[in-house]
Amino acid sequence: MSKSISINPANEEKIAEYQRISLDEAEQKINIAHAAFKTWRSWSFKKRATLFKNLASILEENKEEYAQLMTAEMGKIIGQSRKEIEKCALVCRYYADHASSMLANKTVNTEASKSYVTFQPLGVILAVMPWNFPFYQVIRFAAPSLMAGNVGVLKHASNVQGCAYAIEEAFEKAGFPAGCFSNLNLSSDSVESVIKNKHIVAVTLTGSEPAGRSVAAIAGKNLKKTVMELGGSDAYIVLDDADLEKATDLATFGRLQNNGQTCIAAKRFIVLEAIYDAFLERYKTKMAAAMMGEPTDDATYYGPLARIDLRDDLHEQVTKTITQGGRLVLGGTIPDRKGAYYPATILADLKPGMTGFDEELFGPVASVIKAKDEQEAINLANHSNFGLGSGVITSNKERGEAIALQLEAGNSFVNKLVASDPRMPFGGIKNSGYGRELSGYGIREFVNTKSIWIN
Repeated sequence: MSKSISINPANEEKIAEYQRISLDEAEQKINIAHAAFKTWRSWSFKKRATLFKNLASILEENKEEYAQLMTAEMGKIIGQSRKEIEKCALVCRYYADHASSMLANKTVNTEASKSYVTFQPLGVILAVMPWNFPFYQVIRFAAPSLMAGNVGVLKHASNVQGCAYAIEEAFEKAGFPAGCFSNLNLSSDSVESVIKNKHIVAVTLTGSEPAGRSVAAIAGKNLKKTVMELGGSDAYIVLDDADLEKATDLATFGRLQNNGQTCIAAKRFIVLEAIYDAFLERYKTKMAAAMMGEPTDDATYYGPLARIDLRDDLHEQVTKTITQGGRLVLGGTIPDRKGAYYPATILADLKPGMTGFDEELFGPVASVIKAKDEQEAINLANHSNFGLGSGVITSNKERGEAIALQLEAGNSFVNKLVASDPRMPFGGIKNSGYGRELSGYGIREFVNTKSIWIN
């Protein structure tokens, strides 16, 4: 039987290896989950909420241990790892406090003596999760799904199995019944068999577009509900009235947060020509000053990519963009050091058809595009197969809002980087996926919205 191996991307040293389970063992775990669902679904919201508040406390109490594990497995800088754990605790408490009102029966006035809509759990939900936010992505799925009365099984990325097992253990410590949440350490080619399992009723996936297409196709053939949160090439329009200091601060953090490996990271900066050169000059200075280094050092601004192959793929995209006519302003060279490091890089003068414009660049590489006016900026932002996040940077909020409403994306923020917030729905359109996570919209993705009519 094969093993999943965790390798520290900062130094290329092996951290641990984990024995993968067989499909028979996975089936046994799913059977246990299905049995757990029969009881868990009848628990009151108050009783479920108590366990999620326990889980939030456990996450906070072990924050440093979990943060260090996350940083070691996928290279996230330590400060951001700590914040990730804090956000997980916040999401647990948010759904503990609000799930009951989100899923309360809705009375409908009809000619019946009584008619209403009720929201009932579906069963065992499979979550296929990525490595870039190894704790938060899982909790973002689990908190609403389990508070709704479902149970979950996790297929996590192979390179963060230490995190996967730590999350499973945290659920156990919080007092969740056996089977409510379990980790399936399986290879990707085993996912199809899991989806086909009769007890799996729905699938949620966060990951790449190819992975999403594959999983959605399998689930569709088996008539199972899916939610897909896939890649993005988020466009930020920088208007000619923008404060350049604030704009370049946002652009620097937006491109380098999580070492540039965020689906909703700012990736394409579409700048009006009146301020294009001035923006590039300041942006280059700030990106060059950002410290790349060891992710456990609190002074580090950004660390390595999660794996060497991902770094090499990113470099190939950069090189291809340059050969297509893109201008290299900064970076673009693989450093001579151990680890999956890649420098802060700026590609300018990009146009549709260039790799850096059309494809998602999952790393610390910014694409800068010139627009002659506001309308062309909107057109360029929407000239994408992706539609996850988008933004506008301007000193005029009304102007920014008017543009945000025209951007083809699931999320459009003005003067702030796109971020997921449990109070707001999160998800994409186009090739960035479908369905929503978080808020009341997210918790209702995996329930039976059922009409009750009484004469």
